[in-house]
Amino acid sequence: MFAISERHRMIDSSAQAQSVSIIVPTLNEEENIAPLVSQITACAVPFREILFVDDRSTDATRAEIRALERSHPIRLIDQDGADVGLAGAIMSGARAAKGEILLVMDADLSHPSERINDLLAPLFAGTADLVVGSRYIKGGSTQGWPMWRRIVSRAGAALAYPLTGLHDSMCGFFAIGRSRLLELAPETSGFKIVFETIVRADGTLRVREIPITFRERIRGRSKMSLGVALRFFFRWMRAMFHHLLRAVRHREQLQDRRSAICR
Repeated sequence: MFAISERHRMIDSSAQAQSVSIIVPTLNEEENIAPLVSQITACAVPFREILFVDDRSTDATRAEIRALERSHPIRLIDQDGADVGLAGAIMSGARAAKGEILLVMDADLSHPSERINDLLAPLFAGTADLVVGSRYIKGGSTQGWPMWRRIVSRAGAALAYPLTGLHDSMCGFFAIGRSRLLELAPETSGFKIVFETIVRADGTLRVREIPITFRERIRGRSKMSLGVALRFFFRWMRAMFHHLLRAVRHREQLQDRRSAICR
């Protein structure tokens, strides 16, 4: 009996591993590629492949990835001349992925690899369709952030809450079924993948938030600055306005249809 149960666990574990593709967008992250792969493998994460989607890096990022391809289930996807930007990279990875479940994370080691299994567990159990790593629920935190960055990030998350019901829909650390992401997310370069996916799902997704500690990068150069954060925030505000306007128009159309039926 024990042998049979153990065999079933081994089969389940193997099936889970074959179902997961990890997507990592990169841009000039040569110092973080090897440490990230080491962290993922050290955590005994079940995965089929790691897809590095590179957006025109000018350093040795691609060389580092190709060197690791020889000893790990890794693929490099070049973004040259394709959809650019973070969201475009994620969607390119989703289209190329072989796994049924996608795990998306940053390359700069800010997302805790030790929490990957916690993000995947509800999907394996069939209790959630989308699991998001959250910095803003109990147990979550942002380490080493300056005050201006905390304010901008918190304000953006708070503005999105009425539309998403999530405390941190701006986080880029999440797991979702591949078919659902391709069905719901923008075709090319949506503004924020988690936000766009939840809004487009219109309440049909079962979403869970898992607390994470977001760590500031140690190696490489950060792409974030006050100017970048402010430009991002204003783009976020514009996206929020468009979605709110669309929601109002949708409600008005529903009311018009109901009025017409009542007549």
